[in-house]
Amino acid sequence: MARILSGIQPSGTLTLGNYLGALKRFVELQHEHECLFFIVDLHAITVSQDRLELRRRIKELTALYLACGLDSEKVSIFVQSEVPAHSELAWILTCNTAMGELERMTQFKDKSQKQSSKGEAISAGLFAYPVLMAADILLYDADYVPVGNDQKQHLELTRDLAERFNSRFGETFKVPEPLIASTGARIMSLQEPNKKMSKSDDNSRNFVLMTDEPNMIRKKIKSAVTDSDGVIKFDREEKPGISNLLEIYSVITGESIPSLEARYEGTGYGTFKSDLAEVVVECLEPIQQRMKELLASPVVDEVLDRGAERANQLAYGKMKKVQHKVGLGRKK
Repeated sequence: MARILSGIQPSGTLTLGNYLGALKRFVELQHEHECLFFIVDLHAITVSQDRLELRRRIKELTALYLACGLDSEKVSIFVQSEVPAHSELAWILTCNTAMGELERMTQFKDKSQKQSSKGEAISAGLFAYPVLMAADILLYDADYVPVGNDQKQHLELTRDLAERFNSRFGETFKVPEPLIASTGARIMSLQEPNKKMSKSDDNSRNFVLMTDEPNMIRKKIKSAVTDSDGVIKFDREEKPGISNLLEIYSVITGESIPSLEARYEGTGYGTFKSDLAEVVVECLEPIQQRMKELLASPVVDEVLDRGAERANQLAYGKMKKVQHKVGLGRKK
């Protein structure tokens, strides 16, 4: 079985886009591969966090993983900071990374500009973020990493670092491949359909949260930006709004976009949006209920304890090999 690895930041409640682009795929992947899914809390602290809020979100994200259908008997779910090897390997890889490589990262440029515009200091952690991501992946010899287009550059750096380390110190790391979905990998903003749906967006109308109440979901879907011609047709370039809504509908229900276009031909956007809103509500309500049940039980902590034990076992062997290769410690 191939090993799949991916992580999500506990930096806020996840959106419908996170679910359709990532979590829903995780559930499908667990049946065919060995999967490691983790909560990347070390990445979250590249910007200021409230410590109690961060801890609460870690548990909520774990509960959401499980509520969406991840089976803790099939996959390992753990917290990044509970495996110290992530930080240790990140430092070793940082010492083998050129500053120019990190300066070229487009996400750093975008995030640093956004922080600068708010008068916030830019941390060295934000700058070195891609190296920690590389350590996350290489630590477990992942075969594939599910990524969106916005993370492809980071995975390319991971591959470069693995190949560089292997060339310099001998075969040590598996070079991972990206796993990019052809559909549902990039759900767009409801109000600005030319940009990705994001939980960090300042405008709450741009996204549907996984925890939004049904009436809030209906309101957001019905107010989603479309266009003036009223024709339900998929065209990312000319009709980004309705195309985004068609993709959401298709990914949730499994019905093809051409089939949806035919079914709603001549009906107008109002009927389509109302139906889509109900589809989204029916999808999220059971997840929300299960999430509440999990948070009121000891299951979340039990799952994270088992996951941390498994992850530390895997990481220990890899780090011993890396330490030996670079000359750390006293043993020959």
